[in-house]
Amino acid sequence: MHVGLAWLGVAVLLAAGEAAGGELFLIMLAGGALGGSAAAYLGAPVWGQALAFALVSIILVAGVRPIVRRRLLSALPEHDTNTAALTGRDGTVVEAVGAAGGLVQIAGDTWTARSLIEGETFEAGDKILVHEIEGATAIIVRGI
Repeated sequence: MHVGLAWLGVAVLLAAGEAAGGELFLIMLAGGALGGSAAAYLGAPVWGQALAFALVSIILVAGVRPIVRRRLLSALPEHDTNTAALTGRDGTVVEAVGAAGGLVQIAGDTWTARSLIEGETFEAGDKILVHEIEGATAIIVRGI
């Protein structure tokens, strides 16, 4: 068996390990193993193959991996979570909202609420829009 095939086998195993982990580290080492395989097929001695593996791996880990990670992470859409996800959502007044507060239903949950505009009141059934969430209270405005 040619030594280059052993390097190819190592590359395949490292790539399979990357599929399980997803940190883009093992795939870079797999690229280094391909470099070692290429060196073997070009007739380099074992130390030359190991050197090719090391150099290609270092270049990929230090140079390519950060660029690819940054590119992949920037492509992910950002989603608001928790209370930030409720900002801008519409809802319905469940219990009249006045100076003392009231209750609204937003995304299937009932929240205490108060008006953004001092003195504005809402009757049960009115449509509202969530301006922000302050603690456990929805700050609301009149909806459309």
